[in-house]
Amino acid sequence: MSTLQFSNAVLRRSINLALAALLCVPLAVLNADNPKLTTKPKPAAKPAASAKPAGAAKPTTTGARPATTTGAKPATTTGTKTSAPTTNAPHGEPSTSSQHGGGGSNPGRVGGSYPGHGGGTVTQTKSGAEIHRDAGGHVNIVHAHGMDIHHGPGGSRTIVRTRPDGARVVANRSGHGYIGHPYSYRGVNYERRTYFHNGRVYGGFYRPYTYWGVPLDVYAPGFYFAPAFYGWAYNPWLTPIMYPWGWAGSPWYGYYGVYFPPYPAYASPALWLTDYYLAQTLQAAYGERAAELANAQLQAPAPITLDVKDAIAREVRREIALENSEAMAGAQATPDPGSSGIARILADNTTHVFVVSTPLDVPSNAGGTCGVTEGDVVQLSPGTPADSAAANMVVLASKGQDCPTGASVQVGIADLQDMQNHMRETIDQGLSDLRAKQGQSGIPAAPAAAVTPPVQTGFAAIAPPDDPNAKAELSETAKEGDQADRQALTESGGQNAGTDAAAPPSVNTGQTIDEVIAILGQPKKKVDLGAKKIYVFDNLKVTFTDGKVTAAE
Repeated sequence: MSTLQFSNAVLRRSINLALAALLCVPLAVLNADNPKLTTKPKPAAKPAASAKPAGAAKPTTTGARPATTTGAKPATTTGTKTSAPTTNAPHGEPSTSSQHGGGGSNPGRVGGSYPGHGGGTVTQTKSGAEIHRDAGGHVNIVHAHGMDIHHGPGGSRTIVRTRPDGARVVANRSGHGYIGHPYSYRGVNYERRTYFHNGRVYGGFYRPYTYWGVPLDVYAPGFYFAPAFYGWAYNPWLTPIMYPWGWAGSPWYGYYGVYFPPYPAYASPALWLTDYYLAQTLQAAYGERAAELANAQLQAPAPITLDVKDAIAREVRREIALENSEAMAGAQATPDPGSSGIARILADNTTHVFVVSTPLDVPSNAGGTCGVTEGDVVQLSPGTPADSAAANMVVLASKGQDCPTGASVQVGIADLQDMQNHMRETIDQGLSDLRAKQGQSGIPAAPAAAVTPPVQTGFAAIAPPDDPNAKAELSETAKEGDQADRQALTESGGQNAGTDAAAPPSVNTGQTIDEVIAILGQPKKKVDLGAKKIYVFDNLKVTFTDGKVTAAE
């Protein structure tokens, strides 16, 4: 057993010990999904994120860990492995700076490591741009004007650049994304992100970490709930409930509803959070292409199955138990990214599922590449080599737009970390929503000890403030990146020059004011007539009614 595997085993045992003590059940019940933990391991260094007693009252309602996935499980994937980094550095090292250009754990859907596909080519243009294509001739990354422009399925783009002050700017073509400012807390490096998406500015926290030479950004909660709340959220409810989500008239659900049927009833918070998680993911995906999809209908081959959703719910419960363990260490502690991120998942000898959080082109074991998009579900089986830059996965659920259900694909380790980040951040949002709604709309009331105010973490309390210019800078980065991308691809000529240099975004009926400004920049003139507004740009006059485009001339 490696040091990392042992550390993760200790963390897992610590979580189970805490839950067993709270529930007064035999430890063997909680270790049922990992028989190796029923025997006492040899002494070793204690992981930073081990569960320590918290000062707050402990929950009185915790439950046994769920068993491992019981649904029909695809066979272990095989095929050519994506080449690993040539490094002799040990895995599990804190990174001195945040290097990864991604971070898909947010509704902005930007990021992804985009692992290189073997047999590709690199082209230099006369202006100094560098274009990386895969073996099929499709563009993966364009380096131009100090920016990295990542190409994804369906014409998606992610633009990444680093400012002179060290801050990272990561934007998609709609001008949504984040600006990440590095800072330090107790000698540990963090990144404070200011996100902008759908007119909303909000923050998040990440800790840079290097796993076998692969730079990762691992989500760090900005606050912890009361211990009793984690216990309440982990356990089943006494009686299943019906919950009125109110999605029926929403355009995003009109499009994705054929793929995503919600549970008919909720026997536990984990099931409620599973539907919340999937809904947030698909709603954000729709928002990025609202004008394009407004009159379209998804032709999904089959809806996501109950077995797959139940597997996601088991991941939700694992994340609740993990965060409870981190919270027990105290709000001033610094969570160990090796114990809270993908490194732990790869070493725990357990099958896991991930919900795709950003569009990715991934190598297929059938040959070539295929695309997975937001809301698709992939499964990881034990056995990924510790020094691999990618993992063999099976697609469990697909909207049918590219990689089909049952396909064997390879997903970059950094992309898996982004998916887990997105899950943790969205589940924290869902827990906040659940806490606010407990006792309403059929949701059972939580114990009084469970609804005490959350406690801010120490690293969040001293973080830099939100970037005041995030919205404008992300919009400008999106425009500059799109122009640089088209210029480089036009100069390169040759195969796919025309198809990869996608047409610039256009203004369409139904787009929001923010989406139009991200495409055209700030207007020269504004006319405010209440619900009706007219924005005059250089060569276009756009009329908005109730915040949406109704005419352009």
